[in-house]
Parts: sequence; C-alpha cells; structure tokens
Amino acid sequence: MERDFFKYSYKISGKENLSLNVYNTGYQHCEAGYTWGPATRDHYLIHLVTEGKGRLTVPEGSFEIGPGGLFLIRPGELATYTADPAEPWIYWWVGFNGTEAHRLVHSTSFSGKVRVLYPQNGEEIRRRLLDIYNARGSTPGCESRMLGRLYLFLGELMEQLPAARTTTARQYVDKAAAFISRNFSRDITIGEVASYTGISESYLYRVFSAELGLAPAQFLIRYRISEAAALLRGSSLTIGEVAASCGFRDPLYFSRVFRRIQGVSPREYARRAVEGGE
Repeated sequence: MERDFFKYSYKISGKENLSLNVYNTGYQHCEAGYTWGPATRDHYLIHLVTEGKGRLTVPEGSFEIGPGGLFLIRPGELATYTADPAEPWIYWWVGFNGTEAHRLVHSTSFSGKVRVLYPQNGEEIRRRLLDIYNARGSTPGCESRMLGRLYLFLGELMEQLPAARTTTARQYVDKAAAFISRNFSRDITIGEVASYTGISESYLYRVFSAELGLAPAQFLIRYRISEAAALLRGSSLTIGEVAASCGFRDPLYFSRVFRRIQGVSPREYARRAVEGGE
C-alpha cells in the first residue's frame, strides 16, 4: 500500500548571531528519488532516518543510510542526499547555527571522519526532535523553548554517544566485524557496513586492509564461509540450506566460493566431518 508523501517544516525567518539558535526543524516522507543538492548549507543540519533508506554524499564519501541512521551536514560543505527509489526514507531534522554550534557538535560523536551514526537511543532522539518542532513559533517564548529543546537534543547525543575523536582504526574494524557477525545471513552490502560503522566505504577499505590485510568484502565472504563450515560440521542442513543460512542466494556460487577458500566442496567437507576427518 502506498503511503502519502508529506513534509512538515518550520524555518526561522530572522537569524541573529547568537551563541546558538534553531534555523529550521521538521519531518518528511520523501518521494521516491527525492534529492537535495549538490549544494551547501550555512548551518549545521542533523537528520534522523526512521523509515526507508537513502544515500548521503559529502566530502568524506558516500553513505547508504537506513532506519535508525543519524547523519550530519556541516556548514559550507558540498552535500547531496537522495531518497531510495524503492524505499524512500522518512526523516526528522533540525538545523542550527551560532558561535557555539561547532563546539557543541564536536562534543558528540560527530567529529573526525564520522558522518553517520546508529545510536541505540534512536526513539529518544526522535522524540527530542519532535519536541523542537512542537515548540516552533516566532514569539520570544517559542524561540526560547526551541533553543532549550535543541540543547536537550544535543545533550542526548553527548550523553548516549561516546566521543569519536579517539576512535582507532582497530575500533572501526571491530565495530564493522561485529555488525557483520550479527547480519552475515542477510543480503548486506559493504555500504551498510560502512554506514553502521560511521565512516565512508573507502575509509573502511583502508582500515580493513591495514589491520587485517583483507578488503571488507573479502572479510565478509570469509566470515560467511567459516559459519557455513561450522553448520556443515554440526548440523543436518542441506548444502542449499547452509548457503541460504549464510547469506548466499545462489548455492552454485556458494559451492565455488567454499571450494576456493576451503580447498574442497561443501559436500566433501561435510562427508569428512562425518567421518571424523575435520
């Protein structure tokens, strides 16, 4: 069933050079393929994706973002973001600027190369964004309430998300590997792994190559094959069932990859395991 597209937004008409002030706020169900940019903003802009997916392109790289993803656009940088043509995203946002904006943003995990986050407290963050929108208005009272709720929103990010300035290459690898270990049975992409990790695909490739001597795609394949080998040793699943359980949609492709890595076919591997050869 198709859902109605909608956009609710509020933009402050007069922007004073305050230490911090809300520039705009709202939420939107985008049309398929809806695109903003390439263009620049004169303020910080944070989006939270609650449904669907899309892609963000910024100087650090291109990121595929799904439900629960939080992404940042900085002032003056060239950015583009596009709703997926099949599953266009619904997102919530707040834009803000001021002399304190840079310091506050860099007190959250949005620092260094991190552009996308998947916080555990996503629903609380969505509620904070809704609170900002619900306080909208041009009176001094409304502007003060919006500013107060913006501070609460940023405080939530600071409290729940550890600062990323000290994140090491190994920590990025470990985070990506943990995501793969939980999702290897799905048809995941390296773009999803990079987005969850909060770095670009190119940077993910560099840290994996440096730390493990493998590209992320090679690591994913080898992890799937290691899990498949465990199933062949310890279960009664068929070759096709093992393949499907480990993220391979094509059993023939699975058999070719398995033979290349393990040196024998899945059937021969299972037979040796039964006979005690493994």
